[in-house]
Amino acid sequence: MSRRKRRKIPSEPAEATISDLSHDGRGVAHINDKAVFIHGALPGERVRFRYTQSHRRFDMGVTEEVLEASADRVAPECPHFGVCGGCALQHLKPEKQIQFKQQTLIENLHRIGKVEPAEIWQPITSDYWGYRRKARLSVRYVPKKDERVLVGFREQYGRFVADCQECKILDERFGSRLPEFSTLIRSLSNHARIPQVEVSAGDGGAQGAAIIIRNLEDFSADDLNKLRDFAEQSELAVLLQSKGPDSVKLLEGTKPSDLFYSFSEHQIKMKFDAADFIQINAGLNKKMINRALELLQPQADDLILDLFCGLGNFSLPLARYSGQVIGVEGDRRLVEKARENAKLNGLENANFFVADLTESPQHAAWLKPRYSKILVDPPRSGAEFILPHLAASSADTILYVSCHPASLARDAGILVNEHGFSLQGAGVMDMFPHTAHVESIAVFKR
Repeated sequence: MSRRKRRKIPSEPAEATISDLSHDGRGVAHINDKAVFIHGALPGERVRFRYTQSHRRFDMGVTEEVLEASADRVAPECPHFGVCGGCALQHLKPEKQIQFKQQTLIENLHRIGKVEPAEIWQPITSDYWGYRRKARLSVRYVPKKDERVLVGFREQYGRFVADCQECKILDERFGSRLPEFSTLIRSLSNHARIPQVEVSAGDGGAQGAAIIIRNLEDFSADDLNKLRDFAEQSELAVLLQSKGPDSVKLLEGTKPSDLFYSFSEHQIKMKFDAADFIQINAGLNKKMINRALELLQPQADDLILDLFCGLGNFSLPLARYSGQVIGVEGDRRLVEKARENAKLNGLENANFFVADLTESPQHAAWLKPRYSKILVDPPRSGAEFILPHLAASSADTILYVSCHPASLARDAGILVNEHGFSLQGAGVMDMFPHTAHVESIAVFKR
């Protein structure tokens, strides 16, 4: 079988007028009735761009010069913007970024779900910089760059690691330390066999922050001594991961981290481990919890079901004000953490179950109680499989927290058009400023 011919990319720069933004934050133009997605361009602008890819139905490009700038354009804060793939929208005013995300949500609800919310809520926002308290950073040894090790996010639409000296969206305990991480890893004997560093931070100072170094080859005794020195000097907890998630362990001879975050106004303290899933934006997470409490209005006689509950991020604040909360999660380790956190906070009315929510739960014990309210916070794939069981429950209110507008729109259509719920309201939350990622919250009433 002959190989499909690769389409020839125009070598000369071209000019285009931008009409829209794509779902991933690229400017959209149309040239000869063909869509072109141009990185670094904004609606209303005239740009000169260079083609980077050509496909049958669309092309891709990158802005080389802005000929007519949008009034919404701003100078990016980060000198690495445009190369590093950690951000896509730093050149757009923050207030316009969130408007773009709100419009994306509304359009998805209309186009995919065929539903309209009775009310569109004001977006929830928090800090624009230094907000990212958890991230997986790629590591690559590059012999051609003076045998350096690069640590950071991957390049925009590329497979290479961006050569960055700092990251302005990372928590301040990590954002200025990329060169430090690079120097440390380059000094190790197995530097070419370290693919990633995961950073994780809670409340407090350096003692509340940790890094996990993924190693595909064992460290030497000298390597371990260097890592211990780094842990002592940086005050960061250092953990090593030789295989899967279960292999993560504290570097022997070093102090463990004290990772936690708090909802002080609700008297809740959440402990977690460096490898655990948590919401990455601490300020936004607090506002999100408060919004969930405001929308659900938990009462002493409420029995609330929290699906995809993780380590109890929503469950425990809800349990503080309701009769009982039952949380369900597929990750056994997170369920154990949720139980520990419930005990830590003296919440005997919060109970947790391990269950794969992509399989039928019709005979599950946790599904049998008569719930008054349900909260669901699914992964990007959404909650399509579980929706018929939620609709068959006695709950009259479903609060849906989403990290993907298309799956929320699909599920909203199912709840409204197939199960008789109404979409009372919806709005976006800026969990990932300067990216095109859209997080949202919606409430359905029977």
